[in-house]
Amino acid sequence: MGFGDLKSAAGLRVLNDFLADKSYIEGYVPSQADIAVFEAIGAPPPAELYHALRWYNHIKSYEKQKASLPGVKKALGKYGPADVEDTTGAATDSKDDDDIDLFGSDDEEESEEAKKLREERLAQYESKKSKKPAVVAKSSILLDVKPWDDETDMAKLEECVRSIQADGLVWGSSKLVPVGYGIKKLQIQCVVEDDKVGTDMLEERITAFEDYVQSMDVAAFNKI
Repeated sequence: MGFGDLKSAAGLRVLNDFLADKSYIEGYVPSQADIAVFEAIGAPPPAELYHALRWYNHIKSYEKQKASLPGVKKALGKYGPADVEDTTGAATDSKDDDDIDLFGSDDEEESEEAKKLREERLAQYESKKSKKPAVVAKSSILLDVKPWDDETDMAKLEECVRSIQADGLVWGSSKLVPVGYGIKKLQIQCVVEDDKVGTDMLEERITAFEDYVQSMDVAAFNKI
């Protein structure tokens, strides 16, 4: 659990994504959880990370009251997405001044390992995000298809309409509706994927059956 390294661009991106649908790090009011993460960042996130920047500026307004905010500060690794490890300050937290290795060896190797692990976790997190299925926008359309006269073969007219096939187009129920003087129009339902099928395309292809079809109108159009 964590945000990765909050001093890095990758860690700030994880925080920004985490706050996309949240106002606070925990719960519905500002708390010590927000203060802990705020202090770990130390500076405003860049403008393009607008969720994180919005949150940062909001928490900054509580700076004078931060000691009175509810909750108890926990380690940074206790906050954030469950599948990202906190590594903020990983290379420096365990060192004190008396133990500095001027030649660098074990600590540097551990730092490299921590960095590699962080990058792997962040890559896994980004991969999971990218694999979320995209929402397909669909619409339900009711069409009125009018014949030339009362002698038009309506069964053949409907057969022609249903013969139109396209990716993202599914025909539904239909009925004949009287319009006067013995003439009936075909009222037919279809469901379309908005990015693939439009009413202009349907009108062009339906009215192409000019031996049967006089015109086509959209009687109802609803987003699904």
